[in-house]
Amino acid sequence: MRRLGLRGRLTIVVCVGAALVIGALTLAFNLALRSSLQRDANQVVSARAAAALGAVAVQNGHVRSQEAPDRGVVDAQAWVYSGRRAIERPRAPRTVQALANGLAGGPPAYVDDPRTDTRLYSTPIRRGTRRVGTVVAALSLEPYERSASRTLVASVIFAALTLALIVAVAAWIVRRALRPVDRMTTEAAAWSESDLEHRFNAGEPHDELTRLASTFDHMLDRLASSLRREQRFSAELSHELRTPLAAISAEAELALARDREGHEYREALEVIRARAKQLERTLEALLLAARAESGAAPGVADAMQVASEARDSCDVVARERGIAITLESPPTPIRVGASAEAVERVLAPLLENACRYARRDVSLTVAHRADSVEFRVADDGPGVDPGERDRIFEPGSRGTAAQNGSGKGAGLGLSLARRLARAIGGDVECAGNSGGAVFIARVPSG
Repeated sequence: MRRLGLRGRLTIVVCVGAALVIGALTLAFNLALRSSLQRDANQVVSARAAAALGAVAVQNGHVRSQEAPDRGVVDAQAWVYSGRRAIERPRAPRTVQALANGLAGGPPAYVDDPRTDTRLYSTPIRRGTRRVGTVVAALSLEPYERSASRTLVASVIFAALTLALIVAVAAWIVRRALRPVDRMTTEAAAWSESDLEHRFNAGEPHDELTRLASTFDHMLDRLASSLRREQRFSAELSHELRTPLAAISAEAELALARDREGHEYREALEVIRARAKQLERTLEALLLAARAESGAAPGVADAMQVASEARDSCDVVARERGIAITLESPPTPIRVGASAEAVERVLAPLLENACRYARRDVSLTVAHRADSVEFRVADDGPGVDPGERDRIFEPGSRGTAAQNGSGKGAGLGLSLARRLARAIGGDVECAGNSGGAVFIARVPSG
């Protein structure tokens, strides 16, 4: 049998609980009613015994009846005994007569005859402190039993109707309460990995279901962010590796197209090696950014040591163009709150870019600013047009200076530098400058 869903289980739990409560209340009510009827019957038969006791007299130690009871009325039956001898004996079934005779001379007591549904009560007749006789009164319990039975049937019917109403109301309430869950389930089943912006939007959390929806929305935000990072990483990996790979392939094909001199092959291999290095740096930057965005431990490094390593990585480009890279150290040691490798991969593209466009000098300055470390890279080149200061950070985009032939590159370095800087909690921006370009990289301080 198929397992019940949450709605069915909740409905069953409510119905079973209601059935137990209603059953217990019905049982308690009928028991209380029967107890009350028993007390009423005892009071009535006791009152009849007291009335019969008032109708007898004691003379010379013997009991005399002053007024005979109405023998035709069964409910008014009463026996009067002088000692253990009956002086008044109404008509009654044999079993009732036997019970009345047994009560004569005994203590006050209630006795029931289940065959005739009759209750007897005996009370002593006293002369001073001496007992001289007994009065026994009888009462038919049939009206009381009939009332109790009718009440039991009525209460059971009422309990069944109440339970049926509770079942219907519980099923409706559970269905209505779980309707948002059904809606969320249907919506979630219809979403796909391309629907990153779908949310449940249940409003301000105010109960369990809206808090659940809000929790799911936050979880979807995190999942969507993670998926976007993966999609962006894949897209950037494909985009940013295409240029170096195409250059390597083109250079190899050109070298193999015809026979060349040894130095020409060497030049081709140098170009291929340079492109492979560029490819390696691109991969390292992308992987570092991915690790930083995934929440890996940031690490700590010395700011000047990182700046020195970044400068050394650009020595080849600087020597080719005759550029002098000046490193200005701070008065006191500064530590960055990121790994040396990550910060070096942020600075290297900025320094390479500056060396390509500078005329003679490139300066790298390290300074501490509040809760961040600022690396300022300045050159004496043509500078960056104010309208291009944001666009040059887009993948594959190159500024006017590059388009005019002032430098060569794939337009990937600045994009990677900014992405990696933001991944470790910093940023890269192009600042205004009257002469040359100024790039500022900020990373958290350690």
